[in-house]
Amino acid sequence: MRLKNKVCILTGAGAGIGEAIALRFAEEGASLVLNDLNEQNGLRVADLVRSKGAPVVFLAGDIARQETGQELAALAQATFGAIQVLVNNAADFTQKSLEDADLADWNRVLGVNVIGTAMVIKAALPGLKRQGGSVVNIASMSGIIAQKDFTTYSASKGAVIMMTRNLALDLAPFKIRVNTICPGCIFTSASVREIARLGTTVEEWTSRVAPAHMLNRLGEPIEVANAALFLASDESSFITAEQLMVDGGYIRW
Repeated sequence: MRLKNKVCILTGAGAGIGEAIALRFAEEGASLVLNDLNEQNGLRVADLVRSKGAPVVFLAGDIARQETGQELAALAQATFGAIQVLVNNAADFTQKSLEDADLADWNRVLGVNVIGTAMVIKAALPGLKRQGGSVVNIASMSGIIAQKDFTTYSASKGAVIMMTRNLALDLAPFKIRVNTICPGCIFTSASVREIARLGTTVEEWTSRVAPAHMLNRLGEPIEVANAALFLASDESSFITAEQLMVDGGYIRW
């Protein structure tokens, strides 16, 4: 088991990529502290994790609140006595052009994706510093390439990628590795919301988006979860400051 005896905090665990990571980590022996804004979804995933025999606790909360990160770190320490892995998956999916976005849109997307992520890491640092560990930030290919009317989201994910590199440098003396995963188009509930926003159908959207990937298909949440497992585990012990593309070759052609 690749995460045996490791305590992992996972934000945004209630659906999609976060749910897949929670279940994959449970299979590999992790003790899990889960978070999601949606309490019902989070508790559902916690029950699934528990059914796999993995120790788990859940805390509902918005990571845009600084207190949520502090409460997660305190819960991990009180329940399991350690923090070895942190996966920052919680995200806001405000995808708007500069003209369409108002101040509230910017405050929300940056408050969750950038500031919220930073505050969760900061809260977990005392635990991580005690014995080293791994931080995995889920960014996006949108932080690397330009996409029409994606200015708000792309700016936030680009910031996560750069923050990861800086933190990897700052935290290396403490044996803390910090890496980023950049998913391509992964079919999740966020995809369903995007399809609704565009006023199209799943079939039409998939037929348009899939060919943009070299592999000519959309990704699955488990494929991102497997990448997160690698970066969280000791198998990636000489990898830090990296951005791992899980995008089916999207940005390479």
